[in-house]
Amino acid sequence: MKVALIHDWLTGMRGGEKCLEIFCELFPQADLFTLLYLKGTLSLVIEQMSIHTSFIQKLPFLKKRYRHYLPLFPTAIEQFDLRDYDLVLSTSHCVAKGVVVHPGTLHVCYCHTPMRYVWSMYHDYFGADQIGGLQKLIIAFSTNYLRLWDVASANRVDHFIANSHNVRQRIEKYYQRSATVIYPPVDISITSLAEESDDYYLVVSALVPYKRIDVAVQAFNQLKKRLVIIGQGSEEKRLKKIAGPNIEFIGWVASENLSAYYSRCKALIFPGEEDFGIVPVEAQAFGKPVIALGRGGALETVKGIAPDHAGKYSSLETQEKFTGIFFKKPEPAALIRAINFFETLAFEPLHIREHALKFDKTIFREKIKNFIHKKLHPDN
Repeated sequence: MKVALIHDWLTGMRGGEKCLEIFCELFPQADLFTLLYLKGTLSLVIEQMSIHTSFIQKLPFLKKRYRHYLPLFPTAIEQFDLRDYDLVLSTSHCVAKGVVVHPGTLHVCYCHTPMRYVWSMYHDYFGADQIGGLQKLIIAFSTNYLRLWDVASANRVDHFIANSHNVRQRIEKYYQRSATVIYPPVDISITSLAEESDDYYLVVSALVPYKRIDVAVQAFNQLKKRLVIIGQGSEEKRLKKIAGPNIEFIGWVASENLSAYYSRCKALIFPGEEDFGIVPVEAQAFGKPVIALGRGGALETVKGIAPDHAGKYSSLETQEKFTGIFFKKPEPAALIRAINFFETLAFEPLHIREHALKFDKTIFREKIKNFIHKKLHPDN
């Protein structure tokens, strides 16, 4: 069987690339197609694949400006010649699902989200506080075209897999297609239970607008408590400018160093709405509680104590049942209330880690393998 793997772009090891890594292990002889590839930014498992890039790879300012070529992405992804493949497995949060395949080819798409830039987070990326003038007008016309293409190209997929029930609902809303939910993989084997902690809270995130790291920075400016932020992105300069001396920016760190930060933190702060969010699961694998915005994927990965309609918490909760705390709105005041309540509780690290085990990558691998087998051999 000849297999093609399709991925939007290869520029670093984030949640989508951890899914792709499993696909590469399942199909090591497959060809991997992607819009662009920055060598040295991926795991060895991915980089040893036969990688094919689009014409986007030859455009200028690729490393820092590739997202500016978004209107060209549909055309670029459609240029790949996939006529000779029996199975096409795309992992998509942008345009990868839009490849054109032969009628006899099975196309399975693992969807991280319908293109968030043009749907659920359009105003986070292109709102009045982000851009203006002629640029805003050009983007408005471009995103209208991208929405039409996104819906039309969804019909090229035979079967959708969603990374969460949150994303499954979006697939049904925007594409009018059903999807099977298989949660993304977390490598529990490289984690261990940590029952002690230092005096800091932790953020692990790309520093981009929709992650709402500004909410955490503003909250900790008021609390005067120590916050460690691991990550990089377009918001980094602005966040550093508004952060107080109690907030430390680390940048990206190697996985073994990241494990050390997870294992010693008091709790993970997760202030944005995510499609799924692997980071909260990683923190819980170390037995660490999560203080998260009660929206999106966090509702599926964290067993959180939620505030009432007034934003107040009940002290009668049995915290051993829970793995974290939710706050209602992406606002500093709501996060501050959650942190203050958190500090009155004592969570059980072993219970938190046990909750994370159901997201282990061995479960993901088996479910993906079984799903594809059933679709390839429906009569067996």
